[in-house]
Amino acid sequence: MRDYVHVIDLADAHALALNAMEKSSEIYNLGYGSGYSVAEVVEMARQVTKQWISTEAATRRAGDPHVLIASPDKVMRDLGWNPRHSELDNIIESAWRWRLAHPNGYEE
Repeated sequence: MRDYVHVIDLADAHALALNAMEKSSEIYNLGYGSGYSVAEVVEMARQVTKQWISTEAATRRAGDPHVLIASPDKVMRDLGWNPRHSELDNIIESAWRWRLAHPNGYEE
C-alpha cells in the first residue's frame, strides 16, 4: 500500500511551505492518509487509459515496507494545505492527459 499524491497538490504544499519558511522551518509529510496497492493502481490505469498494461509479479524488495502512507494532519493544521486531487482515478487521468499532450516529454 502506497499513498500517491497528485503533482498539483504536491506543488501547492511546497508553495505553502516556502512561504512559511519566513517564520520557521518545519518538516511535513504529504499524503492523503490512505493508500492503494500496486494492483489497484495498475487496474485503475488500465481503466483510465483504456490501454492494456502488462505486469509481472515479483517478490517484495528487501527492506520495502508493507504499507507506506503519510498523515497530512500537521501540514493541514499548520499551513492550511487542502489537497484537491486525492482520488486515484483523477491522479492517473491527469497524468495520462499530460502524457498524451506531451508524447516526447518536456522538449527543449
